[in-house]
Amino acid sequence: MMLGRRSFVAGTLAVAAGLALPSRAVTAGVTIRMMSTPDGSAVWFNPVGLWLPPATTVVWRNGAEQANTHTTTAYHPANGRHSLRIPEAAIPWDSGYLLPGHSFATTLTVEGVYDYFCRPHEMAGMVGRIVVGRPGGPGARPFDWFTATHPDWLPVPLAAQRAFPPVERILRDKVVRPDSGRQVR
Repeated sequence: MMLGRRSFVAGTLAVAAGLALPSRAVTAGVTIRMMSTPDGSAVWFNPVGLWLPPATTVVWRNGAEQANTHTTTAYHPANGRHSLRIPEAAIPWDSGYLLPGHSFATTLTVEGVYDYFCRPHEMAGMVGRIVVGRPGGPGARPFDWFTATHPDWLPVPLAAQRAFPPVERILRDKVVRPDSGRQVR
């Protein structure tokens, strides 16, 4: 796994933050692959849905064989005024652009639903969902829950909304792979 300086520093800080928790040890990491067809016409995260225990390190990997540059970016107002779809107490992340062969890691310590997206491919439905421990928080609410209180936040695009696996399916299956017909072309 090849890490750029920014990815290495962010991943190191995320792991250090997890280790600083006195009551929880960091759980071994899981990898989410950033995928695209050879011509780059279809893009997706694999898996698209995951259940994890708190304090698990998640690594997003853009494989060296991939055709596109990707990001993993939490739905959070700090990330370009996107609507809040991670737990209120969670730290938002944005990997920056990951070239093929690069990775980014963060440790998720707060229970709840975490929705994230790829900046250049959000409109194509390249999104993912992680449930840490028990579901809850803004990511478990309807997509338009914030409109009356935060009209300046950006809504989740309809194509992205359709791509999220239901929380109930993630709780049941623990790992949700993208449906072959769902990959955007």
